[in-house]
Amino acid sequence: MIKIDGVTERQNKKGTSYRIRVFTGRDADGKEKFASETWTPPKQGLGEKKLTALIQAEKVRFKQEVENGLYTDSRKTLKDFCKDYMEITKATLSPTTYRAYAAVIEQYIIPAMGQLKLRDIKPLHVQKFVQQLQEPIKRNRNERYKGHEQQPKEDQYLSPGTVKKYYSVLQSILARACKLGLLPSNPADSTRIDLPKNSQKNVEIFTAEEANKMLDCLREEPEQYQLLIHLAIITGARRGELMALKWENVHLDEKQIDIVLSSYKLKGERVQFKEPKSKSSRRSVAIPDYLCEMLWEHRRQQLLEADKLGTAWKNTEGLIFTQGNGLPMNPDTPSSWFAKFLKAHALPHRKFHALRHTSATLLLDKGVNIKAVSSRLGHAQLSTTNIYLHGLQSADIAAADTLGELFSPHSKSGTDTKIG
Repeated sequence: MIKIDGVTERQNKKGTSYRIRVFTGRDADGKEKFASETWTPPKQGLGEKKLTALIQAEKVRFKQEVENGLYTDSRKTLKDFCKDYMEITKATLSPTTYRAYAAVIEQYIIPAMGQLKLRDIKPLHVQKFVQQLQEPIKRNRNERYKGHEQQPKEDQYLSPGTVKKYYSVLQSILARACKLGLLPSNPADSTRIDLPKNSQKNVEIFTAEEANKMLDCLREEPEQYQLLIHLAIITGARRGELMALKWENVHLDEKQIDIVLSSYKLKGERVQFKEPKSKSSRRSVAIPDYLCEMLWEHRRQQLLEADKLGTAWKNTEGLIFTQGNGLPMNPDTPSSWFAKFLKAHALPHRKFHALRHTSATLLLDKGVNIKAVSSRLGHAQLSTTNIYLHGLQSADIAAADTLGELFSPHSKSGTDTKIG
């Protein structure tokens, strides 16, 4: 029998193991607290002297681990830590992001890896999780989509972008565990994991011709929606940013609008407002004269409506876009209205967000500096704005035509042209 303070011998079917305990202090009631782990010898049948030395070395290692804050309760699973993670990050994540993270954790991460002990998770487990996300979705797995508006069809695949998004949630969870000293390194580090390659992102836009036709049709629509669409395509603002605009954000003399908030609505709750998604999203955007006139007219119409309704008018926030009684407009309303508007006028179907894409693409097509466009859109990085450069086919075609005119052997001066 090995006799070492804090070490208890245990017998099981696989042989002999040892429970090692290390004193960690006392709780508020003065009760002693211990950290413990079970250690199994590398092989059974070792001599007592060698076994004693190995146990003693293991106890020293474990004690150092505890003292250095690297100890993780061997019983804590990833599922257990996910609860801690959500409590810690609730104050730093936006409400919509928090709810999205909770859904990914509940529907993907916990079913795949929740039972694993936190300290036992290796890059191989994370890689298998990523590969599982890339498998075709079968009907008997659709329970994970409970609560989603649209459940995926049989044999439908998650896009590479979605796979990366779900993986990034797991990566964030394990990074937090590292920060808290519960893991020595992040097994989900991107240098250790092979991720699916993104296909070239197809940016959905209106061509200049389609945009002009759409704006012509818009003249038949309610004045509030006319202003909304013009603001969207001129400023490139996000839908939530437009829904959160207040009259105090409008500066007609300076011909600019300040974008400082974004609206959102969680299921079963009222419309709420939050800070934009990044520091760069807080910005001032210049607007043309005609849009100032539209804003002035909308303000006049709104004041008339408020006077007409009296106490029934509820626009206490000073919002530009409201429901008929002045309450905040649901941020989903512009999308549903826009889809009906396009269909009614036999215009090509595009999402409301395509107006933002269109604004950026047309500006770049007309030679506006990419940094200026990026600032106008509120992008944190120029690389985000670069996606619009791939859609500039007209500029590429014009460049090819120009070079063709210069160097074609069939042109007037083509036979005399030399390069170099």
